Amino acid sequence: MHFGDIPKPYSDYEKAKFVIIPVPYDRTSTWGKGADKGPDAILNASANMELFDIESDSEPYRKGIFTDKPVTENGSPEKMVKAVEKITAKHIEKGKITVVLGGEHSVSIGAIQAHANTGKVSVLQLDAHSDMRDEYLGSKNNHACIMARAKEVCPVVQVGIRSMDTSEKKNINKKRVFFAHKIHDRTDWIKKAVSLLTNKVYLTIDLDVFDPSILPSTGTPEPGGMGWYEVLELIKAVAQKKKIVGFDIVELAPNPNNKASDFLAAKLAYYIMSLV
Repeated sequence: MHFGDIPKPYSDYEKAKFVIIPVPYDRTSTWGKGADKGPDAILNASANMELFDIESDSEPYRKGIFTDKPVTENGSPEKMVKAVEKITAKHIEKGKITVVLGGEHSVSIGAIQAHANTGKVSVLQLDAHSDMRDEYLGSKNNHACIMARAKEVCPVVQVGIRSMDTSEKKNINKKRVFFAHKIHDRTDWIKKAVSLLTNKVYLTIDLDVFDPSILPSTGTPEPGGMGWYEVLELIKAVAQKKKIVGFDIVELAPNPNNKASDFLAAKLAYYIMSLV
């Protein structure tokens, strides 16, 4: 299925500005399972979205959105990371903006590495968890280690964090972390967060950054999360000052009895495309 169920020629590869890369991987998640169903749920929801974006007064799909076949590597996280890095790099070489749909958060590591190899890219993480463990359950590519890996290859800024392990404290740079309790109901922090980023920015968005009241369908929900318009305000500020070169949306664990989370994820992806 194509994202948005958009017609040709807007879904053709050669004319597409964006390439959707579904990665239905869920081998290292440690609580709620189901993130491997996330890409299909997002694509299905996108097929039922209105394609006119009110805020931008445009139809972003006209920029071209190609949906690639899913990355099917289901072995070790190390093998999956290499597979994602390879396919992401291929599309970057063609001048495409990559959009990875997870899957658990470990799928982001390969995409981040591919973009970091192009030089001078920073990562903006929106997440409930810091994901700064050096290693977890025998793997350095566990979903709890994603930002530790990102930090090894490029500068990172973390937003929305409200849960972490003591072992992660040594790995975080508090000057580059915007904890949820400190930014709640405020916007004066956004300018500083954006200023810490390089000109080229990769967004990694774990959907548990949102409060569970608006996005309950995720593997490890945490209270005290961000709201819809708070997240959009931040991303809009980044797009106005920086160049978003790619992004991912991960950790949707679909609930067949509640489709709201699926639609939020699809709408978020489409909104970001309207800005880029």
